[in-house]
Amino acid sequence: MTGAFLDVESSITGRRWVGLSAGEERLAEALAQQADLPPAVARVLARRGVAPEAAQGFLAPALRDLLPDPRSLKDMEAAAARFLQAVKTRERVAIFADYDVDGGSSAALLIDWLRQMGRAATLYVPDRIDEGYGPNEEAMAALARDHDLIICVDCGTLSHGPIAAAKGADVIVLDHHLGGADLPDCVAVVNPNRQDEDGSLGHLCAAAVVFLMLVEANRQMRANGTTGPDLMAMLDLVALATVADVAQLTGVNRAFVRQGLTVMARRNRPGLVALSDVGRLDRAPSAYHLGYVLGPRINAGGRIGKADLGARLLATADMGEAMQLAKLLDDLNTDRREIETRVREAALEQAEARGLEAPLVWAAEDGWHPGVVGIVASRLKDATNRPAVVIGFDGDEGKGSGRSIAGVDLGASIQKLAAEGLITKGGGHRMAAGLSLTRAQLDPAMDRLSDLLARQGAGEAGPADLRIDGLLMPGGATVELIEMLEAAGPYGAGASAPRFAFPAQTVRFTKPVGDGHLKLSFSDGGPVVMDAIAFNARATGLSDMLENHNSRPFHLAGRIEVNHWNGRQSVQLKLEDAAPA
Repeated sequence: MTGAFLDVESSITGRRWVGLSAGEERLAEALAQQADLPPAVARVLARRGVAPEAAQGFLAPALRDLLPDPRSLKDMEAAAARFLQAVKTRERVAIFADYDVDGGSSAALLIDWLRQMGRAATLYVPDRIDEGYGPNEEAMAALARDHDLIICVDCGTLSHGPIAAAKGADVIVLDHHLGGADLPDCVAVVNPNRQDEDGSLGHLCAAAVVFLMLVEANRQMRANGTTGPDLMAMLDLVALATVADVAQLTGVNRAFVRQGLTVMARRNRPGLVALSDVGRLDRAPSAYHLGYVLGPRINAGGRIGKADLGARLLATADMGEAMQLAKLLDDLNTDRREIETRVREAALEQAEARGLEAPLVWAAEDGWHPGVVGIVASRLKDATNRPAVVIGFDGDEGKGSGRSIAGVDLGASIQKLAAEGLITKGGGHRMAAGLSLTRAQLDPAMDRLSDLLARQGAGEAGPADLRIDGLLMPGGATVELIEMLEAAGPYGAGASAPRFAFPAQTVRFTKPVGDGHLKLSFSDGGPVVMDAIAFNARATGLSDMLENHNSRPFHLAGRIEVNHWNGRQSVQLKLEDAAPA
């Protein structure tokens, strides 16, 4: 084990600070020298394993260079051809979409494309509580009676029975969830996570798969002498889904998000404009805003409201309807937060009583709303650096959701539980999964899941590790540096935002703000005094130590960001941890 960064073995919050490995340090030095990069940017690229000769391409990812050939995915040509046949012959098309951001974005992509071609489609989103995830036999049979083609987006790969129930209609599946040994009998199952795929595109979300299908459709149209809609203008939806579905921000996903954010900044999609305004987003969006401002509001409909609200918002071309839906979703998101807080506090208490050092952290209880268990699982995962599962029971039936950490495939493990009969059903992808089970199955299933995750290394990384990318001084933390660091983004799943340590800083000012937060300023004795904000500082112990500093110097760690206030820009530190110097 390498030495702790700045010799911080146990910080104020109890974490060990970890810097770059020796190999990453050598790569960072080569990047700084050969690619002429600032040391802070070079260290971020070194964390990503970017070679010096690839640095410029990484900092300016071009979709044309990174976009895979849609035909590299099995069934793609058949899916696009059947889709175009339905458009050409004016068949009745239905879209069966999952109730989250990825499902809503996928449906909106198809609806937008069809609308530009003078066609329409029926949108169907199942109710999370009454119907659960994915196609069900009753809904599919009903859609088949009135439609010629049903397209399942962000679902369907494991839906053998429901797809068989769609008698009289053709079915296309555009999905990314893990597939089983056998595929449902339908026209096409386009899914980079089918078992017979090589997995090279397994990081794509469903909206990206839909986008690739539309790329193939446009290509087939060009071959026949016609043109399709402008797909580049639809990348805002692909970016939103990629970030909100916690897809790994590597390869083509980086280009999707970078280009999609540019498209979104033009404010041409009514639903996203309305949601941005309701969310008081007063500047060009970043990946953070997709994940923490827009995404949660879109998801709120599927979690505790009407399941199709998010998809309708993203698909509408009417600004008035968009504003109505955005306001409704904003209100639902406020309600969702209140429900989530109650469940999160109870789940964390239960998990702590069970122990947070096991390979799996889990909690289950009567009456926990199934619409928030996934968010709460994500909070537990973040707090413990362990895969987490949270389950809400209604009578004897429990519905749960899980979130994983890097390097641990939760979806495959949940799917194995289902194959072994330890749960009623379950599936998902590497980072997130869902499951249904009975009370009698709960303890055996969680024991088995913990064992499966332990074999993948879950529980080995201490929750106390805090990764540090390098050192900074207040004078070097500039808006220009932040802009260069942004070029190494976007940041999110698989590409965490850079975190820097400011060594031996003197705390100049502190002020408690809000509900347990702390504002402060600090310096290294030079002319630059830097502002910082530490959220939940009272609970983490940062407030007590930093407010009573007695002029003692501290190492401060966190992420630098641009603070916008009254038309001015300044740099502030979002403080995550500290340690006595």
